[in-house]
Amino acid sequence: MTDQTYASMPEALVVGVFDNHTHLDPSGVPGSEVLDYHAHLDKGSSVGVRGVVQVGTDVDSSIWSAELAAIEPRVLASVAIHPNEAPRLEAAGTLDEALAVIDELASRPRVRAIGETGLDYFRTGEDGRGAQQRSFEAHIEIAKRHSLALQIHDRDAHHDVIETLLRVGAPEKTVFHCFSGDADLARIAVQNGWYLSFSGTVTFKNAHDLREALEVAPRHLLLVETDAPYLTPEPARGRLNSPYMLPHTLRAMAAHLGTDVSMLAALITSNTEEVYGLWDAEPVTAPRDAYTDATFEMPPMTGSIRLPYLDDDPESTP
Repeated sequence: MTDQTYASMPEALVVGVFDNHTHLDPSGVPGSEVLDYHAHLDKGSSVGVRGVVQVGTDVDSSIWSAELAAIEPRVLASVAIHPNEAPRLEAAGTLDEALAVIDELASRPRVRAIGETGLDYFRTGEDGRGAQQRSFEAHIEIAKRHSLALQIHDRDAHHDVIETLLRVGAPEKTVFHCFSGDADLARIAVQNGWYLSFSGTVTFKNAHDLREALEVAPRHLLLVETDAPYLTPEPARGRLNSPYMLPHTLRAMAAHLGTDVSMLAALITSNTEEVYGLWDAEPVTAPRDAYTDATFEMPPMTGSIRLPYLDDDPESTP
C-alpha cells in the first residue's frame, strides 16, 4: 500500500447497496490514518451504502463484530477463524476452543454468516493444510446447523475448495467472497447456485479473468464488497479502503456489463438481503439509550487486528 490515507468521497449512488464483506476493526493497518466505525458507516451512508457485513477473522475480531452488530443498525456480523489462523491455533492446541467460540457467536441474532473461512494455499504450506481443511469443514457444519450463510476465502485453492463443498455439502447460501477465479470457476459456482462477490479488484486494469467471470455470473447471484481496508478500487488503488468506496466498484461492474448502475444496485441489494436477511429484522440496543439501562461501550481489541492473508501483500487478491 503506497498511501496509508483515505481517498475523497465518490459521487453518491441514486439507489443504495450493501457492502457484504468489510473489516472495520480498529488498528487494521498500523501507522495508517484512523477512522472509527462511526466515520466509516457515516461516510458510507452519505454515498448510498445502506449497511455492511462486518467480518471477523479470529476470536477477538469475531467477538468485536458480533458486539458491534448488536448496537449498530447498519451492521450485520460474520464470524470465523480465517484459514491462515487455523494452523497457528492447531499448533497451539486451541483450534477447537476457538471454533467453540464461533459456534456460540453464531447463535446471536445479528450474526448472519460464518466466514471468512476456506482454504489459502498462498500463505500456508503443505504442513498447515490439514488444519485449514479441518477448520473449513467445521465452519461449514456450524453454518448449516445455524442456518447461516457461508463466506468463503479461496486463494490458490480453487479445486480443493470446490471438492470440499461438494463432498460435505455446501450451506444453502454460499458466497465466494472477493471472487478470485476465472470464468470456468464462475460457471461451477453458478451451476451450484453459489454467489459471487466482487471487490475492488474487478476494477484493476489487469483483472481480465475477473471481468470474464463477471460476465458469466447471472445477475441474481451477484454481490459486491470492499474487503476494506485493502483492495481499494480504481481510481484510488493504493489508498486505504472503506465502505464509502463501494460506488466505484459498482459503477465499474455496471459499465462492464452494459447495464444501468441503479438497476444493478437494486438487483444486488435484493440478492444481499436474500443471503443475509434484512438489516432491521432484529432490534439493536443503542449505547446510552435513555429507554434502557444499557451502557454498553465497544470493548477495545486486545491487540492490532491482522488480516492474515494480506499482512505483507495488501494489494493482492485474497
